[in-house]
Amino acid sequence: MGQVAFDTLQASEELETAGISREQARAISLVVRKSHEVADVATKADIAEVNRNVADVRKDMEARFEKNEAQMQARFEKTEAQIADVRKDMAAGFDKLSMQMTIRLGLMVADGVSIIAAILKM
Repeated sequence: MGQVAFDTLQASEELETAGISREQARAISLVVRKSHEVADVATKADIAEVNRNVADVRKDMEARFEKNEAQMQARFEKTEAQIADVRKDMAAGFDKLSMQMTIRLGLMVADGVSIIAAILKM
């Protein structure tokens, strides 16, 4: 934090003008200066610096959020593409299974017909 300006010479002169002795004026000025030295008071410059820091943090956070959002969007798109691939694979698998079942059923019907024909010839 910045220090508050305090002119001890001017203060002691003003106190002397008000009728206080030189030693008392110096003592009072010294006490006031010491109290200002230990006072933790923010100046306008300190507040402006804090405001700049907050603005910088906001900009940084916005940039991070935008970057994170872009990364998440890319992940979602990748996941959607993977899901589409799985759906294609499943559809192809079902088509293949359907064809196999049709062939097996056809063979079983042909076997049944030939068995019935053989029985009738006997």
